[in-house]
Amino acid sequence: MVASTAEYPNVTERSGGFADLALHPELTRALVELGYEEPTPIQRAAVPPSLAGRDVVGQAATGTGKTAAFALPLLHHLAGAERGSAPRALVLVPTRELAAQVCEALQNYGRHLGTRVVPIYGGQPMGGQLRQLERGADVVVATPGRALDHLTRKSLRLDELRVVVLDEADEMLDMGFAEDIDTILGRTPDERQTLLFSATMPPKIAGLVRRYLREPERIELSRAESVTGEAALIRQTAYVVPRGHKPAALGRVLDMEAPTAAVVFCRTRDEVDRLTETMNARGYRAEALHGGMDQHQRDRVVGRLRAATADLVVATDVAARGLDIDQLTHVVNYDVPSAPDVYVHRIGRVGRAGREGSAITLAEPREHRMVGTIERVTGQRIAVENLPTVADLRARRWERTRAALREALLADSLDDEVDIDSLVAEFDAVRVARAAVKLAHEAGGGVADEEELPEARLDPRGGAGRERRNGSREGSRGGRTAKPPADDMTRLFVSLGRTAGVRPQDLVGAIAGESPLRGKDVGAIEIADRFSLVDVPRAAADDVITALRDSSIKGRKVTVRRERRRAR
Repeated sequence: MVASTAEYPNVTERSGGFADLALHPELTRALVELGYEEPTPIQRAAVPPSLAGRDVVGQAATGTGKTAAFALPLLHHLAGAERGSAPRALVLVPTRELAAQVCEALQNYGRHLGTRVVPIYGGQPMGGQLRQLERGADVVVATPGRALDHLTRKSLRLDELRVVVLDEADEMLDMGFAEDIDTILGRTPDERQTLLFSATMPPKIAGLVRRYLREPERIELSRAESVTGEAALIRQTAYVVPRGHKPAALGRVLDMEAPTAAVVFCRTRDEVDRLTETMNARGYRAEALHGGMDQHQRDRVVGRLRAATADLVVATDVAARGLDIDQLTHVVNYDVPSAPDVYVHRIGRVGRAGREGSAITLAEPREHRMVGTIERVTGQRIAVENLPTVADLRARRWERTRAALREALLADSLDDEVDIDSLVAEFDAVRVARAAVKLAHEAGGGVADEEELPEARLDPRGGAGRERRNGSREGSRGGRTAKPPADDMTRLFVSLGRTAGVRPQDLVGAIAGESPLRGKDVGAIEIADRFSLVDVPRAAADDVITALRDSSIKGRKVTVRRERRRAR
């Protein structure tokens, strides 16, 4: 049930702004200064019952304004309260990154109220937190583990709490904090107000609600409703890709999309490291982000993405929790997520506050059922499309070249010192212009050799499906394709294969790291049990063979030579 204007008359339906929510004047003033004009749907629905003292269960997509939905009424209630050393409000969040973001939001909204907000989470010196708590706090924002540490030390008092907020409750339960939350809430006053917000509502949330909330107001908004009440601005697409071709497919999709900033989600740390290495070898500025990194390393990675010194971050779900980057335009699922809830959290990182974004999934043919399950649970369609072809990619690159030239011409920023008179005297001006455009296009990688990727279809039976490359059948075991290399390519034999753990990205990384070739120059790769075949530009074949002669792949020496063709 969504809060109604009849039950909460202080808010008008489709109000003109935050002033109609009857918030404390200093809160409204801060919102105006921050440039906030109108509440989002979750704020419009959750603030009135929260101001009325009701417990609230709010479900809305990540990035749709849930923080302000609980922060504003919390600060409103504290505005007239008598201050003491013990906190009056506790906000529990799953990660240190989210704790820092919630703290910043509370400090911004309460800037004219003098609200004392203290964050306590792991990765920070305990001494500093102890001193802050000793000086006194109005609101504590904490991760469950660190909150328990302070309860054990008796440095955190909960006996005067008036409000408890559980933010991203589903993620806290997924991360194993259920017992910690039970312990913490068991030490809070019975007469508190409890606000629970979550992007999804799995059954385990229902048990938490039954135990700790009293007749809560239930607010459930779809992603479309969460943003503006209109259709969501996230374009959701899936490409069907055979496993061995995923790195190349990812590069192809990123080349077509040209994201401002992107996050690519993988299942494991090892896969994150391997894919990061592969994408860097292919010419992308990629950074890894996973649980094996310390907080300083993680902050540096996120900072590079924000500063546009990295193109994409390759991350695990745990490491990316709490990741909030305004510039983020694309989320890529390198594999179909194992559960719809995971998919919802991932794609919620783009399209925030009504901005446009893209969610792209690379699905193997056997993952048909999982794609269908995600569509059914989320109630949104995922468009299954064919991978862009080489022709599509080249057309897109030419389009970017033309756009860049047009922008330069319209800006009239051409350098007068560039002397083309002698060229125009020798050649036709149109030919000079064409040559200049061609060089500019090639400088941007516009003529890099590209290999057509296999076409595949989602298999409704969950099988391996069919893979086709330019009309030739390719075996599901990675056997050789009947198609010979292109005229300008040479096929090389590499003496390691699947039994040595070799994957396409290992070969691409070795070639790009040791030879003059870039990752994008490498053509088709086929991996058998005891050897691999790699297509490289004919003119560079000897350089690749020489470069790899003294190198190793997967820690083992390799023999590299031209493939010896046999008569059929």
